[in-house]
Amino acid sequence: MSGPATHSQREVTTSGHARFVPPAWVLALLSIGFGLTLPHLVKGPTTMTLLTQGTLNALLATSVGVLIRQCGLVSFGHATFFGLGAYLTGLLLKSSGLPTGLVLFLAVLVPTLLGFVIALVIVRLSGVAFSMLTLAVAQVFHEIVLKWRDLAGGDDGLSVSLPSTIIGLPGSVFQSANSMFVICWTTLSLILFGLAVFSRSRMGRLVHAIRDNEERARFIGYETLLPRALVFAMSAAIGAIGGTLFFLYNGFVSPDLLHWTMSGSALVMAIVGGAEFVVGPAIGALVFLGVKDALGNLTEHWQAIIGVVLIVITVGFPSGLAGILAAVWRRLTRRLLGDRKIAKRSSVRTVEGKTQ
Repeated sequence: MSGPATHSQREVTTSGHARFVPPAWVLALLSIGFGLTLPHLVKGPTTMTLLTQGTLNALLATSVGVLIRQCGLVSFGHATFFGLGAYLTGLLLKSSGLPTGLVLFLAVLVPTLLGFVIALVIVRLSGVAFSMLTLAVAQVFHEIVLKWRDLAGGDDGLSVSLPSTIIGLPGSVFQSANSMFVICWTTLSLILFGLAVFSRSRMGRLVHAIRDNEERARFIGYETLLPRALVFAMSAAIGAIGGTLFFLYNGFVSPDLLHWTMSGSALVMAIVGGAEFVVGPAIGALVFLGVKDALGNLTEHWQAIIGVVLIVITVGFPSGLAGILAAVWRRLTRRLLGDRKIAKRSSVRTVEGKTQ
């Protein structure tokens, strides 16, 4: 049995509650299978386009959520890495002449390294100070791409025709809603699996300990700055991956992608979904986009309704939608496993009665 599965079993046996937690790799395989199957079940390009955009937003929300879950830090500027990934992809495809595989690698690597360098300064702070610094950094990059018209196109944005082949696949694959959904969904599933494994690793538990009590972690000899900076860089990498896929799908990027409102939307998605769960932000992003689309067709005041929903979830369900789903799953498995135990005991008593 794999490490994550063993850990889940240990949680079950020590908690005193009867419940079944599938291993992370099983959930990842089921998720990938779902992503491969869904385009064959959904009719109409509009729905698939919405699902693809929702999955891209889920990558951004996940990058925000991992920072909240692991470090307890709230970022108002993570759209920076999402937008930089998109801009770097477009600029390198337009003028570098590099192989597309190297272009995609650099489009993720550069924001990741930038996030690590920034984190070495700002993760020393916490609370409002940290959030305001991330907001300030984000607005700096937003103004750069907005004002540097010769490089990034300014308000008009950056539009680039994709090459005929990208990493061995036809360029049209990345601009088709059905095939791009499979690519984005598979990427999201693998990232969530990696985060689940990381959260149970030694480094993940160390970062949790630093989040809960940094002074005690430092007292027993652990370095506290570098682990948090690495988690920040990891979250920046996830955002950059989402931005790269965003550009491959749309072939266009504008400064709005780096604006603080984009970061705010990602934060709302993470909170609605439940940032304390690995899959929570992704669930929140998909639900947020679906509700936004449905309400947008009904009223122009959809933002007010979403605001009310956010308040209700924050106050009434602090664990978010993922917390609600987890509670339902625990209740169902307790009932199922409890019924099995009762049936097993009754069968044993029946056998004992017959033998007597």
